[in-house]
Amino acid sequence: MSLDPEFAAALDAHSMEIDEVIALKLQAYAETMWRWNEQLNLTRHTTWDLYVSRDLRDCLQLAPLLEAGEEVLDLGSGNGVPGIPLAILRPDIDVSLAESVAKRANALGEIIEELELPVPVYAARGEDLLEDFRFSSVVSRAVGSIAKFCRWIEPHWASVDRLLLIKGPKWVEERGEARHLGALANLQLRRVATYPLGDDEASEGVILQIWPAGARGARYN
Repeated sequence: MSLDPEFAAALDAHSMEIDEVIALKLQAYAETMWRWNEQLNLTRHTTWDLYVSRDLRDCLQLAPLLEAGEEVLDLGSGNGVPGIPLAILRPDIDVSLAESVAKRANALGEIIEELELPVPVYAARGEDLLEDFRFSSVVSRAVGSIAKFCRWIEPHWASVDRLLLIKGPKWVEERGEARHLGALANLQLRRVATYPLGDDEASEGVILQIWPAGARGARYN
């Protein structure tokens, strides 16, 4: 298999330099996902430019924030982003996917099997999964507000070291709402990545790290 010229052009247009072996695996994931997209509504990013500028952009910002050997849960994985690209970009971490919608979870399992990636897929809600497993980082994109996530994770901090949430320009409003509701009480929040979403300078994406105040979060300070 060779690199699709349109994929290569999209990577170049967005100034993304990726090793060709890794790029071929990311290409195979996109092509497999799009094939499944004909049966299920997995993604609206069905061009190479959208895949690169939306999906890969977020994953490339997230990947360096993870430490070798981490056990990472992609919560509400949907179409497999960011979990599957993370597993390709960072083979030195252990990635698991959680998707509560059974049809999507089954599709993710088929995609993972075809790509021959060592990534388990759980057709389960996160709160049920965290009753039985522990993860160093829970990552998520476009699943819920900061307040919703903090309220959800509150009973489960014994099973998680930190959250890494991929957010768009409205993250400041979400942070204000979370503070107003008291959802950030006894938690620390830090913006650990900031990057442009397009040509508009006012439009930026961020990755927010949230972890409990105290010793547990010390390794991420």
